Amino acid sequence: MNKIRQYFNTFVLTRGFFIALLSSSFIYLNHWGFSYPLLNTVLGLTALYLLLQEDEKIWFVSGAFIGLLWFWWIALSLKHYDMLWAIPIEIFIISLSYGIIFWGIAWISQKVGSYVPRKHLIIPLFLKALGLFLLSYIHPFSFDWFKPELMFIESYLGIKKWQFIIILGGIILSIWQQRFIYLCLVVLAYDPNLSREVEVNEKIALITTHTPVKDKWNKELHSAHFKAIYKTIDKAIREKKDLVILPESVFPVFLNRSEEIINTLQEKAKHISIITGALYWDGKTPRNSTYIFTNGSILVANKVVLVPFGESNPLPDFLSDWVNEVFYDGAVDYQASSEIIDYKINGQTYRNAICFEATSEKLFSHTKEGERPKNMIVLSNNGWFMPSTEPTLQKLLLQYYSKKYDTTIYHSINMSPSYIIQDGHVAF
Repeated sequence: MNKIRQYFNTFVLTRGFFIALLSSSFIYLNHWGFSYPLLNTVLGLTALYLLLQEDEKIWFVSGAFIGLLWFWWIALSLKHYDMLWAIPIEIFIISLSYGIIFWGIAWISQKVGSYVPRKHLIIPLFLKALGLFLLSYIHPFSFDWFKPELMFIESYLGIKKWQFIIILGGIILSIWQQRFIYLCLVVLAYDPNLSREVEVNEKIALITTHTPVKDKWNKELHSAHFKAIYKTIDKAIREKKDLVILPESVFPVFLNRSEEIINTLQEKAKHISIITGALYWDGKTPRNSTYIFTNGSILVANKVVLVPFGESNPLPDFLSDWVNEVFYDGAVDYQASSEIIDYKINGQTYRNAICFEATSEKLFSHTKEGERPKNMIVLSNNGWFMPSTEPTLQKLLLQYYSKKYDTTIYHSINMSPSYIIQDGHVAF
């Protein structure tokens, strides 16, 4: 115990927490409506400048607190399984995982640095910067929401990899030479596209619903919920919309086996194209799906990237079966589709994405024509994590991918506001 106390003294804990706070501030500032480019730029650069100078102890503490501040809300989903006791355990595991990852980067950097002359201090600095650069490719338990460059998404600096290299390069040169003048190099990572009017398609009805998880899966309330959805579609028809987009699993049933609902939606689809989330059952395994009603046809697009633990267990089979039996009442994992689906509505091509997978690099892969997707329709149910900063971080990640790949994103959500993103800019 004394060794632990010596290792993690007050200075180490305070310094590590302060760096983590700076690294996470962009999320909370956006969440509270105080996001400004200059402030985000200064806070992000300061966080990296301080972190790159520290040893493995502070890297561990910083990583642990970053994991906590970025992802504490993941554990909130456990309350829907009456597992409140497990929430602090999961938060601890999340924090520990990122603490170990950060510690590993610093330990390797310092270990290599111990074999080179003092004048070559830039080598361990370079290795730490390289570790930060590679962190966006490290996905604990298949969860890929941590990207260090994301802290600059609403700043004067860009979020593309080459821009992050310039930012890191300017900082390590400044530390190595003990001259702040080298920080001026970050100007080369300047993002000129700071403001842009989002073009809102007035013919698209982007729907937000407000159904708590406990009510969504209550079969006694389904009839009332479905009637409300039908009224929403009818309203879009009266307003002469061409397309109505509804959130993920807004019909929490196996829609392909619900003839009455299918018939009702097909009838309404004679007047408007309908995109809606629901479940799909192929007789063996459940799937989380998007149903597209347009031009008298129905297309089902199944989810490609499943939520770790929430929909599919990333552990080895012998552990996965045990976890599902103990924690999820023996529930069967959802089945992921092997094929990314693009579909056309009124001559426009859209990529299908459901919640978590929309923040995955995989969903922005090239189309059959060899291009990145120009348009994407995302359906989400954020009720599992409310109230929390999860919708804010999700939105920031979608801004990141929109800017990175020049994709316009239409996001329909349950339990948080829906929005459109163009080139990283948001319109609610």
